[in-house]
Amino acid sequence: MSEQPFILVLGGARSGKSGYAERLARAGGRPVTYLATAGPARDAEMAARIAAHQARRPPEWVTLEVTHALDEAIRTARDILLIDCLTLWLTNLMLDEHDIDGATQSVVAALDARRAPVIAVANEVGEGIVPATPLGRAFRDRQGMLNQRLARAADTVVKMVAGYPLVVKPNPHPEPTL
Repeated sequence: MSEQPFILVLGGARSGKSGYAERLARAGGRPVTYLATAGPARDAEMAARIAAHQARRPPEWVTLEVTHALDEAIRTARDILLIDCLTLWLTNLMLDEHDIDGATQSVVAALDARRAPVIAVANEVGEGIVPATPLGRAFRDRQGMLNQRLARAADTVVKMVAGYPLVVKPNPHPEPTL
């Protein structure tokens, strides 16, 4: 296990995940490398979302577009590493028919061996309606499993609700016992 912190920030759409993660990275007092996982925009709406994220980043941050090989970027990072977001990374893997389990294991191993702090953002997609398509349901399930796996590896898990962070790990209220 690394001595460098790994913070996982989860939440729904427009919950404030990215802004919160960016504030954490800025407060770290070290250079920041931003791993952007979206890849090329597939439509105008996505292009606008990407542009908004780019506009918020301080000019001194290094941005790397990493759509698949997150493990390599995590292993070589020396700066604070901000990954935004794991949901788009998973989407890329699924659409390109990559080995998701193998990629996840490799990312977790890289996180365990990291030499720099990591802040990762992911969507919590399991709290909404059941997707209408098999692909949508498979994605929801994969995202939930990815979030669970990364939450186990994380030192801190924060869930964003309406712009407010709720720390869920370390758990301030342990499970009750009978």
